[in-house]
Amino acid sequence: MNERTVFFLSDQTGVTAETLGHSLLTQFDGRDFRHVTVPFIDSEDKALEAVRKINDAAGKDTLKPLVFSTLVQPEFRKILKQANGLHLDIFDVFLDPLKEELKQEPTYESGRAHGMSDINAYMKRIEATNFALANDDGGTSRNYEMADVILVGVSRSGKTPTCLYLALQYGVYAANYPLTEEDFESGKLPDFLVQQKRKLYGLSITPERLRQIRKERRSMGKYSSAQQVSYEIREANKLFKRYGIPNVDTTEFSIEEIASQILDSTGVERRVRP
Repeated sequence: MNERTVFFLSDQTGVTAETLGHSLLTQFDGRDFRHVTVPFIDSEDKALEAVRKINDAAGKDTLKPLVFSTLVQPEFRKILKQANGLHLDIFDVFLDPLKEELKQEPTYESGRAHGMSDINAYMKRIEATNFALANDDGGTSRNYEMADVILVGVSRSGKTPTCLYLALQYGVYAANYPLTEEDFESGKLPDFLVQQKRKLYGLSITPERLRQIRKERRSMGKYSSAQQVSYEIREANKLFKRYGIPNVDTTEFSIEEIASQILDSTGVERRVRP
């Protein structure tokens, strides 16, 4: 099947266009897409250059490109619609109906979705990220009393990226603790974790997937052996059961899905909204 070019156009970073486009395209199996992101289209010249890129792709490909656009300014949107592609404009779909319902003209101000227009929310994300980094893998500060949630699990089960996602997206103070050989041998969690038991949330994973991940990091030795990963996961699950720690199997989940499961299960409040 022919590869189809998909453009993500934005007057800012392109995050919203990419997120929307990727979510929609996942519903169509067996298709090959070539993704092209064109951010920061904030002038007529840049809009015309984006049109040229889309038309070039249309001329080379058998199928016309798909174009996901989140540009705010009407004059730039008008230019882009001259390009030879299927245009899917988020503002065409949502902004006009909202304008009618709210009986109010939109500001057409770019950068509000992911910019620094709300400096307070931005600083909360930065502070939460610094907290996650300082309390990564049982880090030096162990300032767990400030944590909203503490993720526990074996090495490479997804703790660090999930903590960073929770911090960056929602301003959640997320710490994590890697279960160790000492914990497995004693069958107990450290006292400083038990004191924060209500904040604990476990990440599990299948032995096959964990071994695959660890082999990419360190292919030789005990760390990625089948026997070791099976032992660690088995003992980790025993600890989750012993202490009544809610947990999720991360094997088939994306970071976004893991984070959503944690927030839904724990009731941790989002400090900011993405």
